Amino acid sequence: MQATTTNNHHTHHHNNFPLTVVIGGGPAGLTAAYQLTKHGLHSVVLEKGDRVGGISRTETYKDYRFDIGGHRFFTKVPQVQHLWKEVLGDEFIKVPRLSRIYYKGKFFSYPLEPLNAVSNLGILQSLLILYSYFKAKVRPLPVEDNFEQWVTNRFGERLYQTFFKSYTEKVWGIPCTQIRADWAAQRIKGLSLKKAVINAFFGSNDTKTLIKEFDYPLLGPGMMWERFQEKLDAQGSPVLLNTEVVRVEREGKRITRIIAKKGDETFEIKGDQFINTMPVTALMHRLDPLPPDYVLKAARSLKYRDFLIVPIVINQEQLFPDNWIYIHSPKFKVGRIQNFKNWSPAMVPDNNKTCLGMEYFCSEGDDLWEMDNQDLIRLASEEIVNLGLVDDIRKVEDGTVIRQKKAYPVYDGEYKQHLQVLQDYVDSFENLQTAGRNGMHRYNNQDHSMLSALLAAENIMGANHDLWNVNTERSYHEDFVTENQKKNTVSSSKRSIAKKVIV
Repeated sequence: MQATTTNNHHTHHHNNFPLTVVIGGGPAGLTAAYQLTKHGLHSVVLEKGDRVGGISRTETYKDYRFDIGGHRFFTKVPQVQHLWKEVLGDEFIKVPRLSRIYYKGKFFSYPLEPLNAVSNLGILQSLLILYSYFKAKVRPLPVEDNFEQWVTNRFGERLYQTFFKSYTEKVWGIPCTQIRADWAAQRIKGLSLKKAVINAFFGSNDTKTLIKEFDYPLLGPGMMWERFQEKLDAQGSPVLLNTEVVRVEREGKRITRIIAKKGDETFEIKGDQFINTMPVTALMHRLDPLPPDYVLKAARSLKYRDFLIVPIVINQEQLFPDNWIYIHSPKFKVGRIQNFKNWSPAMVPDNNKTCLGMEYFCSEGDDLWEMDNQDLIRLASEEIVNLGLVDDIRKVEDGTVIRQKKAYPVYDGEYKQHLQVLQDYVDSFENLQTAGRNGMHRYNNQDHSMLSALLAAENIMGANHDLWNVNTERSYHEDFVTENQKKNTVSSSKRSIAKKVIV
């Protein structure tokens, strides 16, 4: 159906429209293409999947809609906020925010609320946690390289053991001592205990963690990316689905053309500029000729964590009010449970039923990943009942499984040096940029991925942004642009990292 459009690329091209080829149709790739279109520049987006949105897509099964991972549309980056409104307009709904932690059979408000935590933990535990917190404040650990040290210095050892260790190890599949502190700095709610206490008693609400409601597309996040796709197609910048990039040919410091495969058909696309958003490691292996050995070695050394979600349909109208629940107990394999109806009622076609997404963190090839779909659905059904969230296993009447490879870039001890090698290598090309979560091997939120893509598009129009300098730290300041000009480094702002808050 879209194969015919491949001929048009060349006609655009010969009309002296500079053509940008974008690899990957997730938030970053679509944003870059859309931004170029607004300035009259043509592009073509190549997406391997059968729909746009990447990990932010909306999957469907029997009219039930699933958000893979849960995407709140909340940002402090004005350019991104503006784009969302421009593209989706009034198809957003306002969703109240509620998530809780399940720990030792009790539910804790998340972010932690002191009164709720004290009543759940009991006075003694709470006092011990407080003691351990003050101990960390008076005598912090001198070295702060890994996740365990970073969290312990901010929350005390006991709170770390209670609320961070088991969940984090479930997510990453490696000990907390092997996860780098900069992952925590980028992702952890920078909610200090002091701030939590003040907030509980005086209700200040200045951090991203504490948003009480957020925007959400009526039919799930994929709706946003499908609107981007429609707008691009209408502007003569096609989005080709089911199209896999097989080879990225290069000559000297320039990328010359891409060989792509759609079904049985293989075709070439020439371009002037190239923006990559597929995993940067995959890009290295598709270059032709291949990069030098040391670059390939770095690419092989970057690791990812995969993810699968088991959506189950439950014959009950209401189960619990949360958008999602974090399961911190190591007894359960499930890591997080989404309640799709509480994101948007339109995602569940039958109002008498509830659909939950049981999220399992795993690595391709391990026991969970390889498990048969029926066994996964059975596991999810048993766990939801054993957690006490559904009172009878017979109420679970249907289910499916969605596997997502390379969902999370892993921040292990060596990742930084390997990533630097790839970054320097990509930067050596005149007409290639890499953006987005997997393109930059960064655990970005979608707004941050979009920001990197906006800047990549501006570079094609003559700007000179360093995409790697858009760290999440800074992209959440309202005065992002002025900050960007100061080019201050993350390490110089340890204090602001502690304050930094990312959902």
